Amino acid sequence: MQTYFEKLKQELLEINPNLTEDEALWWVEMLWTDFEATYAKAGYPYRGVEYANDYVSKQIKQHGASLHLVERKER
Repeated sequence: MQTYFEKLKQELLEINPNLTEDEALWWVEMLWTDFEATYAKAGYPYRGVEYANDYVSKQIKQHGASLHLVERKER
């Protein structure tokens, strides 16, 4: 899965150079885990890492350029 995260992180950094590598990785991991959790809560069967990868990639293409504007709450 780390390979997917690294690839998605680079994709996000190309779209949004305002993010650091750590911030980009955080966004990728957050989008990925949020998608998997929401998908599972909705009762859908797990469709694999390729499906999650495609979803996160689409989110990056649609929203990646403005993710640096979102304030994160650190726990």
